[in-house]
Amino acid sequence: MEKITGGQLTAEALIQQGVKTIFTLSGGHITPIYQFLENSPIKLFDTRHEQAAVFMAEAWGRMTRKPGTAMVTAGPGFTNALSAVANARLANSPLVLISGCVGLECIEKLDLQDMHQTPVIEPMVKKALVCHKPERVPEFIDLAYRIAGSGRPGPVYLELPVDVLNSQTDPTAVKRTHSVIHSRPVDLDQCRKIIELLQQASQPIVICGSGTWYSDAGPELIAFVEKTGIPVFTSTLGRGTVPDTHPLCFESSLAIRPGAAFFANLNADLVLFLGARLSLFYIFGDLFNQGAKIIQVDIEAEEIGRNRSVDLSVVSDIQGLLAVCNRLIEEKKLGSGFQKRFEDWVSALRTAGEDGKAEAKPQWESTGIPIHPLRLAAEINHFMDREDDIVVADGGDTQIWMGMTRTVRQSGHYLDSGLYGCLGVGLPYANTAKYLYPVKRVCLIIGDGSVGFNFMEFETAIRKNLPIVAVISNDLGWGMIRHSQELKIGHAIPDGTYIGKVNYHKLVEDLGGKGMLVENPEDIRPALEEAFASGKTTCINVMTDPTTVSPGSVALANLGAYKA
Repeated sequence: MEKITGGQLTAEALIQQGVKTIFTLSGGHITPIYQFLENSPIKLFDTRHEQAAVFMAEAWGRMTRKPGTAMVTAGPGFTNALSAVANARLANSPLVLISGCVGLECIEKLDLQDMHQTPVIEPMVKKALVCHKPERVPEFIDLAYRIAGSGRPGPVYLELPVDVLNSQTDPTAVKRTHSVIHSRPVDLDQCRKIIELLQQASQPIVICGSGTWYSDAGPELIAFVEKTGIPVFTSTLGRGTVPDTHPLCFESSLAIRPGAAFFANLNADLVLFLGARLSLFYIFGDLFNQGAKIIQVDIEAEEIGRNRSVDLSVVSDIQGLLAVCNRLIEEKKLGSGFQKRFEDWVSALRTAGEDGKAEAKPQWESTGIPIHPLRLAAEINHFMDREDDIVVADGGDTQIWMGMTRTVRQSGHYLDSGLYGCLGVGLPYANTAKYLYPVKRVCLIIGDGSVGFNFMEFETAIRKNLPIVAVISNDLGWGMIRHSQELKIGHAIPDGTYIGKVNYHKLVEDLGGKGMLVENPEDIRPALEEAFASGKTTCINVMTDPTTVSPGSVALANLGAYKA
C-alpha cells in the first residue's frame, strides 16, 4: 500500500476541518505542508511578517466566531508570532497557530532555527500540542480546533516537527477524528434568581461583552432588553450586539466614553455582566457603586468573581441563558411591570448621556489646526455611517479617541486590540475585514507610532487587491506615553516619545497605493470620499494636535506606571 506523509495528512485534515484560509509566511520547516496545500481548496494568504499573519487569523476568529488559522515556520517565525498570540489570549479570540520546528532527530544538535518553542508559548494559550507521530496528525488537528472554538474561545498552539511532516506512514494506521461541540449549559434555577434580583432593583444596567458576541446572543439580548426595559451598555466584541442606535442602548460601557456610562456605573444598584470581565476598564470593579449587586454570567467559571465579590454567579452560555430568561418573563407576564419600574432610571440616563456628549461636542466639532484628534474620529464616524461599515482602531491615544466616538450599528464591525493593548493590529485586522467582506467599506484609524509596526502590510493590501482606507492620526510620536510622562514626571523624555513628521502617504504611493496629506479639519471628509471612490488601498496622513491629552494618558499616569 502506498505510504502517506505527515505533511499530506496535515493538509487533508485542515481541508476536512473546513479551513478556508491560512494566514502565513513561508519557511522551510512548513514547506512539507505547503506542497500539499498548493492547488487545494485552502487559500494560503501570505503576509510580510509572521506577526501580521497571526493578527489576521485572530481577526478572522473574532469576526466569524470560528477559529482563524495561522501557520509559521520554526525559530524566528515562531517568536515573531508571539505578541499576536498573547493578544488573542486576552481577547479570547479563537485561533489555531500551527508552527514547524526542528526535526526530533536534530534536537540539541545546533540545527538551523532550533529552540524549545512549546515551553515559551504554553502559558499564552489554552493548550499547547506537539505531535510526534505522522499518523496522529489528524487527531491533533481535530483536537486543536475543538479546544480553540469551544467554551471560552482562545488560541491553541500545534507544533509539527519537520521530520514528522516528512515521515511516511501507512494510511491504515491513521485515525481521522472530526468532532463538533455544541454545548449551551443553562441552569433554570439561576435564571429564576436573576429575574428575582431584577424585581428588587430600581436602577439596573446590563453590560454585555465578548461572550455575548461569541454565543451569537444578539437577538436574545435585544428581546431581553425590550421585555424588561433595562438599559444596556456594550464592551469589547459585545459592541453592536445591541446597536448603539437602539433606544435602550447607551453605547460603550467605558467610563471615559462621553455619554451616560460614568453616571450609570456610579449609580446602578444592580449590574448584570453578560460575558464581560471586571478588568482595568472598570477599575477592577471599584468603579461601581459599592452597594450595587453584581450578577456575573460567563461560560468560564474561573472568570467569575475576579477582583470583586459577586452576588450571583452563573456559569452559562449567554444565548441559552437569555432565551430562558425571556421565556420566564413571558410566562410570568412581568414585561410591562419591569418597563414601568425602570422608566425614571432610563430617563435619568438619557439626561446624563446628553450632558456627557455636550461636554465633548466642542472637541468633536473643533476647527483648530493642528486638528483635534476627536474631530478626526468624529469625521470618520459620520462618514462611516452605513450599517455594514467596518471600522478598525489601532494605537494608544488613537484607539481611545475612536472608542470615545464610534457609533457601532452592527456586531462584529468594530475592532481594536482589546485589553492587551497591542500596537500594530490595525493593518492586519483591516486587511482581514476587507478579505472577508470585499463589498463592505473598511476604514482603519491608526496612530503614527502604531503604523510603523506592520507598515509593509500596506504592500500586502495592494498586492492582494484589498482597497482599505487607513487614516493616520499623526501627532509626531508616541502621544499616550509622552503625555503620561508629562503628567507623572513633569516632562516628556524625547527619546522614545518623539518621532517627527513622516510622509507615510508618500511611502504608500511608492508601494502602488494612494496617498493624501490632510492638515485642515474641513479637508477630512473630502479626503475620505476621494479615498473610497478611488478603489485603491489608501493612506490619509492627518496631522493632529500633539498637545491634546486623552483620558487614556491620564489613566496611565494615575495607575502607577512610573511609580518608583
